[in-house]
Amino acid sequence: MSSTRTVGGSPPAFAAAVTAIGDVRLRSEIVLAEMPAPARIAPWAVALTGDVVQHGDELATGRFILLHDPSVPEEWGGDFRVVSYARADLEAEMGADPMLGQVGWSWLEEALAEAGAAAAGVGGTVTRVLSEGYGALAHREASVDVELRASWTPRPGADGTLDVGAHLKAWGDLLCTVAGLPPLPEGVSALGRRPR
Repeated sequence: MSSTRTVGGSPPAFAAAVTAIGDVRLRSEIVLAEMPAPARIAPWAVALTGDVVQHGDELATGRFILLHDPSVPEEWGGDFRVVSYARADLEAEMGADPMLGQVGWSWLEEALAEAGAAAAGVGGTVTRVLSEGYGALAHREASVDVELRASWTPRPGADGTLDVGAHLKAWGDLLCTVAGLPPLPEGVSALGRRPR
């Protein structure tokens, strides 16, 4: 996996984070690909796109971007920052639920906790988009998209080490939840694909 700058010339902390991300195994339904990382937000960055695909259907899509700035920007509160995005179509009834925003945000919080991804400064939005057809498209059923955008600063875990891979795993779990996939039973690991 590469980044906006070659990993060979990057700070050791960033090179280690990229290696950790490359070692993460996500659920087999998630198809990952590397995308160009933003170049102006941080001196070092790596970006991935992910699609949840089941039986040939795309159920959800998202992005995971890891930013690194050794100068430790004050607004980050650390030298790494994760920026994430997840989007999926929902049934119209679920999209009409006034608690959808709170439920969507709880999916992120639970994913971080279950992956053991310690985080600070977690913030973001949950947006629902209602699409209704009119005129020649009046026959189409109403649909609702939910979009969850969030960012956070990875923090060292109880053992004092920063496990960036846990943050990618949390995002992958969030993406599957948004897609409507049931969680894997405890003790069962999905065989996933390595990021390209």
